[in-house]
Formats: sequence, C-alpha cells, structure tokens
Amino acid sequence: MGCKLNFSETSTFGKMLQEMGVSTAEKGERADICLINTCSVTEVADHKCRQAIHRMVRQHPGAFVVVTGCYAQLEAEKVAGIDGVDLVLGSDEKAQLIQFLSEKLDQRGERGTPYYIKKTKDIKSFAPSCSRGNRTRYFLKVQDGCDYFCTYCTIPYARGFSRNPTIASLVAQAEEAAQEGGKEIVLTGVNIGDFGKTTGERFIDLVQALDRVEGISRYRISSLEPDLLSDELIAFCAQSRAFMPHFHIPLQSGSDTVLKLMHRHYDAQLFADKIHRIKALMPDAFIGVDVMVGCRGETPECFEETFEFLHGLDVTQLHVFPYSERPGTSALKIPYVVSDQDKKQRSKRLLDLSDQKTETFYRQHIGQEAEVLFEKAPKGRAMHGFTRNYIRVELPAKDADPALDNQLVKVRLGELTHDKQALRACL
Repeated sequence: MGCKLNFSETSTFGKMLQEMGVSTAEKGERADICLINTCSVTEVADHKCRQAIHRMVRQHPGAFVVVTGCYAQLEAEKVAGIDGVDLVLGSDEKAQLIQFLSEKLDQRGERGTPYYIKKTKDIKSFAPSCSRGNRTRYFLKVQDGCDYFCTYCTIPYARGFSRNPTIASLVAQAEEAAQEGGKEIVLTGVNIGDFGKTTGERFIDLVQALDRVEGISRYRISSLEPDLLSDELIAFCAQSRAFMPHFHIPLQSGSDTVLKLMHRHYDAQLFADKIHRIKALMPDAFIGVDVMVGCRGETPECFEETFEFLHGLDVTQLHVFPYSERPGTSALKIPYVVSDQDKKQRSKRLLDLSDQKTETFYRQHIGQEAEVLFEKAPKGRAMHGFTRNYIRVELPAKDADPALDNQLVKVRLGELTHDKQALRACL
C-alpha cells in the first residue's frame, strides 16, 4: 500500500517468496500467506491499512498474516492486536522479512499471540529492492529514510534516518534488470536527493553511473526535494541518454509563511527558480508537483498565495492531498486549524487547476510523433503507455497486441480520450 517505494519493496518480497517455492494465489483462491506492506502518510492511509488487514484475514481464514511497513512501525501494538495477525515487523526488521517468515512458519502450531517487533528509534537496515512485480517498469530503491523532520510528517519515525547502498550495488541491480529484459527503471526512495549520507557519494554520481548501463532505455526520478535538485543534475538530465524529461517535485505550499511553519528547506522563489531552469533546458518536460492543503497555519490568505503561485507556474500536474493530523508531530502545536469543509474546497480548486494545466500540456503535443513504452493489458482492452515526457497514451483495443508489451513503439499522438486522461495513439 502507499508509495512507489512500498511497491518496489513488496514486489521484491514477492519475488523472494517465489524463489522459496511460494506461488501467487489466484483470484478466488484461499492464500496460505498474506503479506501487507503498509503506509502511514495520513490518517486515511492508516484507515485503509486496517481495512486491508481485516479484509485479508476475512477472505483467507487460517492464512499466516504478516504486516510490515510504516504503519506497522509506528503502531506495532495496535496492529498486533488485530485478530488474525500473526507477525508484525517494523522497518528495521523488514530486511529480514523472509528469514522471520520462514522461522515463524516452521514454528507454527495453533494460532497464538502475535509475534511482533517493537518500534525502534534507530532504524539502520536497508532492504535492497529492484523489481517490477506484475508491471512493465522496474522500481529501484536507491535510498531510505529522511533527516528532514518536517513538522507535519512521521516518516522519519517510520523509516529512520537517511541511508543508502553503494552506487556499485545499484548499478549491478540495474544491469540485472536489463538482463531480464527491463527497459525502464524508476528510482525510488524516501528522500532520494539525499543519497550519499551512508557512502559519501552523490546523487549526481549515481545518475551518471546508471546512465551508462547498457540495455536500460529510460530512467525516471520518482520525487526530488527542490533544495536537492541541483543545476548540475538538471543540466545532466537535459542531455542524458536515458534520464527522461520528467520531474516530480514536492512543493507542499506556495506560501513562505506556511513553508516556514512546515520547516521546509526552501522558499517559493527557490522552487520557482528550479522550474524555470528545467523549462529553459527541457521545454517539453513534464513536471508534477505535490501540494498539501489545509495544514495548520494555512490561513485563507496563505492558501490564495499558494493558488496564485501555482497558477502562474509552468508545471504540468498537481498531486493534491489534504493535511492529516499525525500524533507526535510538532505541527499540532500550531494554533490555526483549517476546517474539513475548507480543506475540501481548497483541494477542489487546486485539482481543477491541475486538470487545466495537464490538458493544456497534452494538447500542445497532439499531432507529434513520440516513442511510447507500452504496458500489457487484459485481452480485449486498450493498451496504455507513456512517452519520454510522461504523457499517457492509449492504444485502442483493436490495435492492442500483447507483443507490444515492454516495447518502445513510435506513434503519432492523436486527440484526447473522452476522459481527458490520455492521448490516443496512431501506429
């Protein structure tokens, strides 16, 4: 559940289990093992995780149920108290998940008290992950943890401090993905621009090394803090062989007042400068932006600052999410509280703005030729894929061919689909 990093880790766990002789349960079939890798970025995420755990227990009676991930780290006792859960692993134990699972399955008799690891303050382990699961693109975990401690966030407590493997080990994983036929890799992590805290290396050094891996045609950087997005990195991506003109940059707020309350490491002007720099070198770049609405201290005036800032910024898409109170965070000390109704109204305004920006960006590319990496689709359904600059493309069912899965295909970009979520492809 949750982020691309969780997807990467979960896919790797699945791969390791398959190597042990475990097969994936088919739809409608009862599983012997259920593994839930949880998220805890918001209160809604916590709720969805609890629902997923209850659903797994209900649908697979008698299964050995394992819960790990951020929610398990932050609320281990609560998770262990859910009826039917057998094993709860925190973030430091995730790297040994398969070992723990093997031991507990061997020891298992009648269901007893759940075994769980209590959360630790000093999370040090790093679970390597480069997998695609049932998808076309690979997800390579290059970093874990965060040292930033933004006032609204519990991730440092759930994931620990920033840490990373060596560049050499990550290059080896990318080379293995290439040997397996992978063509695109997404770099994932909690704060990947902070890469190097463990090894003394730099993120730009990693990017340059990965760019030289033969067989991988595309890389995407999943999310990069604006203060860690160096001009050197932008310039390299602009002329890179394989790093795509596609950036995802968290803003959170366009109000300097709110950014200070959040303890973010930049101001609105620095963020704008980074966007201008990207567009100067890569005019067709897709730029996604995270925005939080309704955090404590966000007065109506502060929100209007954010709206106007984003309205005038040349970005492509907004990932909008409402602020969620997290226990133990210093944001709870900020006195001004935004109502749920105001959060919904602010979210809607920004989502409408996002739709306008994305549609404008897509329309600018109608009629152009582009190379698309297509992904497999159910029989009789349209296929989808993405251009270099992350425009979603739809190939009608009549033209869909399983042989096109994981293939880079040149198409002409047609009109918007009826839901305006993609451009139609003409072979």
